[in-house]
Amino acid sequence: MSASHHPAPAPLGGPLWTPATKILAVLVAIAGVILLMRFLFGLGAVTNINDGYTWGIWVVYDVVIGSAFACGGYSVALLVYIFNKGEYHPMVRPALLASLFGYTLAGAGVIFDLGRYWNFWHIFWPGYAQPNSVMFEVAVCITAYIVVMWIEFSPAFLEKLGMKDIKRKLNKFLFFIIALGTLLPSMHQSSLGSLLVVFGYQVHPLWQSLLLPLFYLMTALAIGFAIVIFEACLSSTGFKRPLEMHLLGKLSKVMLWMLAAYLVIRVVDLLVRGAIGSMFELSIEAFMFWIEMGMFIAPLVILANAKSRKDPSRLFVAACCLLLAGFLLRIDSFLVGYETGPGWHYFPSVPEIMVSIGMIALEVLGYIVLVRYLPILPGTSSAAASNK
Repeated sequence: MSASHHPAPAPLGGPLWTPATKILAVLVAIAGVILLMRFLFGLGAVTNINDGYTWGIWVVYDVVIGSAFACGGYSVALLVYIFNKGEYHPMVRPALLASLFGYTLAGAGVIFDLGRYWNFWHIFWPGYAQPNSVMFEVAVCITAYIVVMWIEFSPAFLEKLGMKDIKRKLNKFLFFIIALGTLLPSMHQSSLGSLLVVFGYQVHPLWQSLLLPLFYLMTALAIGFAIVIFEACLSSTGFKRPLEMHLLGKLSKVMLWMLAAYLVIRVVDLLVRGAIGSMFELSIEAFMFWIEMGMFIAPLVILANAKSRKDPSRLFVAACCLLLAGFLLRIDSFLVGYETGPGWHYFPSVPEIMVSIGMIALEVLGYIVLVRYLPILPGTSSAAASNK
């Protein structure tokens, strides 16, 4: 089915100040106060970061995990524009919006965690560039991808403002922007895995592998599909909209094969490296590994049944399991399985956790505001009538 047969995107309209948005606004405000303290009094005032663990949950969750959870736009764009699956076109804008917020907040999260945050501009100055650094590549690619996504999403703003001529001119160059939008995430998602390879023996054998770049890229793609299903189910319930099961069912099948390939490669890698025995040790690392693998296996079992792929509740559960699995993979490899030396420990402080919750709240709040006022979600007859 071509994109032209789908309903045109339309603003949802409706009230903005609701009990849910009020709670989200309070969480954002709490995070804002904590961040003010951080920038006034330093990282030590609100975080448990130390000389052994120079980064904490603000980098691991807000950047490493947050960018993976923001891969919905990347995954759907690959299907629609690279593999020419036009039937998924209605999912592009909602997925891109979530990715836009996720990556923008991930970029901001890096600044929160920098000790000398006033020097962040060094990344973009040629005199300070370290092109052989994996971290440099991640920083530049994520920054460039944020800019690319804002350009990709700009037609929604242009439509709202009635700037049809500018939108038409922009469309002539969007193919190049879209190409960058599929290349850049492939680079930095795999490079997040490369960053762990550089850590060497400090990463537990259950996660330290030369295939980490592939693992991170494959799981980011699978998570991208899962987040699209997750958000579609929530928006359908929250905004009382029809759920496009004919698309989500097919999307879950793509996710299923991606997940199966990842699990096969993951287990074979453990066998080849001789790390399989570490799974049976009495340790927190082995315990967390089994939970992580269980969360990866659960959606595989659920989605293997064709009837489950047509059931919204089971699709939602499968998506949640996969999101939790991707979360655990990154937490385990960057924090649980990362040992810098004897005597060093890290667990996030309450203020650190509240800032991360506030970032999530800001993303959800921004999503609600924009879908109500901009043409993002596919229009329906009731939505169209309410916006006349």
